[in-house]
Amino acid sequence: MERIVSGNDIYYLKGYQLERDFEQDVVANYRHIFGANTVYIDIKKKIGDSIVTIPDGYLLDFTFVNNPRLYIVENELGIHDAYKHIGSQLLKFAISYKPSGRKIKQFIIDYLAKSPEHLTLIESKISEMGYRNIDALLESLIFEKPVAAIVIIDNSSAELENVLSQLTMNTDIIEFKAFENREGKTLYKFIPFNNEIQEFVATSHSVKTVSVDDIDTIVVPAQEEGFQSAFIESNAWWQIRISVSMLDKIKYIAAYRTAPMSAITHVAEVDHIERYKDTNKYILYFKEPAKEIPHIELDKDKKGVAPQASRYTNYARLMSATKLSEVF
Repeated sequence: MERIVSGNDIYYLKGYQLERDFEQDVVANYRHIFGANTVYIDIKKKIGDSIVTIPDGYLLDFTFVNNPRLYIVENELGIHDAYKHIGSQLLKFAISYKPSGRKIKQFIIDYLAKSPEHLTLIESKISEMGYRNIDALLESLIFEKPVAAIVIIDNSSAELENVLSQLTMNTDIIEFKAFENREGKTLYKFIPFNNEIQEFVATSHSVKTVSVDDIDTIVVPAQEEGFQSAFIESNAWWQIRISVSMLDKIKYIAAYRTAPMSAITHVAEVDHIERYKDTNKYILYFKEPAKEIPHIELDKDKKGVAPQASRYTNYARLMSATKLSEVF
């Protein structure tokens, strides 16, 4: 069983038996899970006519000023059947979402009218995003953009990824776990929604010429064998976790070749992105063979700069960098 040790204190994995207990913890921590530029709409209302379903909630995501998004949220327990329960629910959501657009819009408006804090946050961003009012914003999010979903679950699995990969609706998975000590104190473990984007914001605060909306490049760490067989010989890179919100923003991919090279050496323009086999990961295909660039080497005097997983940046920023710390 997983556990977390802090000094002499041991926290044991909490096994949720009731979905309502799990959801209560998710709602209480939603700011940490989703980020400051989001609004979690905690409403459960029926949608659909011939196919009826009840989403657990909705998420308004304002991470990108030029591309706000609305997500359906499903809070689930890993003990539930991935095919019969979770997959079925998401399929119903996908089918019922557009026909129930007017209902969903009114649900959200009614919720916001009773939530001044959330209403204030949205109103502060309306003009920045280029919408006349909240009504125009919701019209765009619901009727002009494709539906997407977020599954928050206490224990993800390859089986769940397989199920979600079969759906046409793009879905992010967030694994959210709770650990308790013998005194009942709780710790939570999860990777935040849009984590790589939040990292970009956190490390780019001093670079005023680059905003989160400028992100267009993904940098991937590559060992030599994989770099040669995939990046160079196959003109592709695969098994990458990419947030739904980033799928239409990635225009370039750069390879950071790990030690002993320890440098970004090649860049390629992305042609298209597809699901990778029966997983919730993706494969990026290049428009043409990757081009070698002047090597952007790892800083000799800084620690923690080398990417351990995929990271985002801006293409112009990448191409003007002379050392790795200037890329992110």
